Amino acid sequence: MTTASVSPDGALLAYGIADGGSDWRTIRVRDVATGQDLPDVIEWTKWNSPVWQPGSRAFTTWRYDPPTGNALTDEQGAGRLQVHEIGEDAASDRVVFTRPDEPRLFARDWPHDDVWFVLHTDGGSSSGNDLAARRHDEPAEALRMLVQGREHEWHSIGVRGDVLYTVTDQDAPRYRLAAFDLVTGRQWTLVPEHPEDVLLDAHLTASGLVLEYSHDAAHRAQAATFDGVLGDALPLGDGVSITAMSTSDETNRVFATTSSFVDRGTRHVIEVDGASVLTHRTLPTPGPAAPAATATRIRVTGSDGVEVPAFVVRPADDDGATPRPTLIWGYGGFNIPMNPEFRPILATWVQAGGVLVVPNLRGGGEFGSDWHHAGTKARKQQVFDDLYAVAEHLIETGVTTRDRLALHGRSNGGLLAGAALTQRPELWAAVLPGVGVLDMLRFHRFTIGWAWISDYGDPDDAEAFAYLRAYSPLHNVQDGVEYPPTLITTGDHDDRVVPGHSLKFAAALQEAQASDAPILLAVDTRAGHGMGKPKDAAAAEFADQLAFAAHFTGLR
Repeated sequence: MTTASVSPDGALLAYGIADGGSDWRTIRVRDVATGQDLPDVIEWTKWNSPVWQPGSRAFTTWRYDPPTGNALTDEQGAGRLQVHEIGEDAASDRVVFTRPDEPRLFARDWPHDDVWFVLHTDGGSSSGNDLAARRHDEPAEALRMLVQGREHEWHSIGVRGDVLYTVTDQDAPRYRLAAFDLVTGRQWTLVPEHPEDVLLDAHLTASGLVLEYSHDAAHRAQAATFDGVLGDALPLGDGVSITAMSTSDETNRVFATTSSFVDRGTRHVIEVDGASVLTHRTLPTPGPAAPAATATRIRVTGSDGVEVPAFVVRPADDDGATPRPTLIWGYGGFNIPMNPEFRPILATWVQAGGVLVVPNLRGGGEFGSDWHHAGTKARKQQVFDDLYAVAEHLIETGVTTRDRLALHGRSNGGLLAGAALTQRPELWAAVLPGVGVLDMLRFHRFTIGWAWISDYGDPDDAEAFAYLRAYSPLHNVQDGVEYPPTLITTGDHDDRVVPGHSLKFAAALQEAQASDAPILLAVDTRAGHGMGKPKDAAAAEFADQLAFAAHFTGLR
């Protein structure tokens, strides 16, 4: 199961099943009381979770025509936002939005509201979006634009009466909380941009708001009134990630889960009243305790003089006197932050005696949209340079040595690993690019690859081609170079970053390798980009990767 959405009345569950780890979903509907599936089957859906409509007897999905070519490699063409009525044939589902003239446009409706239908449309994975609204009882063509031009991000978080609450980076690189009058279209600021912290999200309660912030790449939360007056901080602890938060505009109860590099997870139940916190209790998290470890922050000067922070996680008994096998886990793209979240498989590296380093590279979402944009398109090389600055600092300060330093990243992090491998092969004892974007000249020609143009640039544009060619891992493999031990992993059903990226990169490296260090390719069968992968299969994959890194860094 790759997605699930319970109807507001709690009677039905719409859930998605993916075959072999593909991003394609088939949506089914289950009666919660009986545990039996209804006849409803909606095929060829992607991306959106089902959003229930008023009355709990219909939901929207984002759908495509059945593929006529290769469903795992070809672009899908124009999609449609459709409403499925429970008990009806999916072929008769009503289309509420489509743009055949812009086949690379993507749309979703959110949040659920019984009166207002709010539509978001965008053209890329980290691009800005348009915002439109109409009443549910109005026809589809009655949509009224609130924001257009797709220049900024507008994330809707809830509707109260005729007021829509959104988080946006318009005139606010660290984001602000804005509101719209859905009747008149008037917009105003409720909570202005914070001078240091990044506003990540917001939630409605019966009496106010709960705001989520990023502070130095960790999370905090704060209660506020509907008018945007800030109040009490929620007692979630320091140096944590908020991994889940749930509220309802019908109650004042806040459910949250936090974790950190040294905490598997803590569940919180908090009662608020407007901007005030009334009560707080925690619930134990089932399972074994996290391995004993310490997490600290380092700050490194990047190649352009900008400070680049990183988390360093050590075994509790490590006094730092002796260099240790060290694994860097990096990403650096698509406005996605790298926070102090507990990952069991990476915790095993620390438990075995290694050091884990998680850098906050440009391109990520830790410090707002300016930090993100500083690592995109023509500035993408800065992401790699930030990584090298962190790696060299670890070596210079004795945390590790070149022959004990491994690099691991997945997806865009796989690109990071591939670029670091080809640009600085002497820096690594082992490199592990997972499901990586490695052919930067053709990534946009397969499945959803066009959506990454917002971060990478368009290879069909001459200027973008030049800077993409300059760092594309596949196109910068050179004969006669001694590349470090490398384990490249992919899945044969990966229709997000198609396996051709990894296959070509592995072949090029194996042909060019000038040393005896292995260049290995592991292709997981009936596995995709990672979504829906069984936990035992995911654990086995990571175990192989970490065993490879351990072998070549001397971790025993």
